[in-house]
Amino acid sequence: MKQKLINNITQGMLKFLNNSQLLQLQKILECEMAHVEVTDCKQSEEVIMHNNDKLMTAFISSKRVEGCSEKSLKYYTATIETMFRDIEKKIQEVTTDDIRAYLTKYQNEKKASRVTIDNIRRILSSYFSWLEDEDYILKSPVRRIHKVKAATTVKETYTDESLERMRDNCSNVRDLALIDMLASTGMRVGELVLLNREDINFAERECIVFGKGDKERIVYFDARTKIHLQNYLKYRKDTNDALFVSLKAPYERLKIGGIEVRLREMGKRLGIQKMHPHKFRRTLATIAIDKGMPIEQLQRLLGHQRIDTTLKYAMVKQSNVKMAHKKYIG
Repeated sequence: MKQKLINNITQGMLKFLNNSQLLQLQKILECEMAHVEVTDCKQSEEVIMHNNDKLMTAFISSKRVEGCSEKSLKYYTATIETMFRDIEKKIQEVTTDDIRAYLTKYQNEKKASRVTIDNIRRILSSYFSWLEDEDYILKSPVRRIHKVKAATTVKETYTDESLERMRDNCSNVRDLALIDMLASTGMRVGELVLLNREDINFAERECIVFGKGDKERIVYFDARTKIHLQNYLKYRKDTNDALFVSLKAPYERLKIGGIEVRLREMGKRLGIQKMHPHKFRRTLATIAIDKGMPIEQLQRLLGHQRIDTTLKYAMVKQSNVKMAHKKYIG
């Protein structure tokens, strides 16, 4: 309890003293209070949660200003709130051991993967680092918790044969245009559903999409996609501005869930395992790398902020590695 009081005093002086002065203050307090009795006046759980909620609201506001999407902000909020429901302490009293114990408990109870645990660690690290930068705490308790190592898994991509089978078995012009659009541009499904007819530049075979953080970028499609997309738009009788709409009236804009269900049904019918929109994106990245596309250009095409993310998408075939070895080394 005595140490907690000392910590609270040093926390309160964060904005007024530099690090060396804070350390000196801490030494003096520890010396002067060595023989002092300190009793605990416990705060109610409601007061603790109110203080924590207030700081979390300020953190979320700062991330919103930085351009984080609302989806990401909801994930941040849910992750931090879940942590505080388990660790019932004031934010200034949370220790590294508290965070470690929470992550271990979460992993055991939820049977969560290492990737999930590292995502939680990353969000908590961002939050406590912000608190440290804003002088709400002296030092982030997550600083000593390192990145969780996860096994590298080679994720599947669509084969050329699978893509052709999809095209051959489309029952309508919309699905054919949709599959070609995903396969040739590598755009996210969330970007696809936001596209309008006017966003498509058929002359240049390109369109502008809004990626994560509302960032604009240009993506490109091939000649086959252009023809199938034009055929689909000519076939439509509705006046909806959306590029892709439902097959039946009232012809509403397609949603992410609708596309996922449609592809899943097609995958079951054709015997294609794990057929989902994101797999098209991974397939395009792999093909681009195998054909020699510079990683920086692929990063720009996919709209990744960090090149590490692009490298995770692209799986270089072993046969190409062997050919490269012969060319540059052998």
